Amino acid sequence: MHNIAEGFDSETNAEFIRFLRYAKRSCTEVRSELYVALDEEYISPNEFKDVYEQARQTRAAIRGFINYLKKYEERKPTMNLEP
Repeated sequence: MHNIAEGFDSETNAEFIRFLRYAKRSCTEVRSELYVALDEEYISPNEFKDVYEQARQTRAAIRGFINYLKKYEERKPTMNLEP
């Protein structure tokens, strides 16, 4: 969430996308840490499944938003200031 907020305040979509990628990788990191929590029996298998799925869905949503912004940048008209 913090990476997304920081990137949202950036000056360009390219910079925002960079922070969205950090957020996407954080979702992967959370999923990895969930395995540790499960192995150490800090969480139950059902809790693991629920949170793992939430992290998966969040990562997929971020990936979709990145793809949307990249396509938007490709379609964005350029300003021709020459007469």
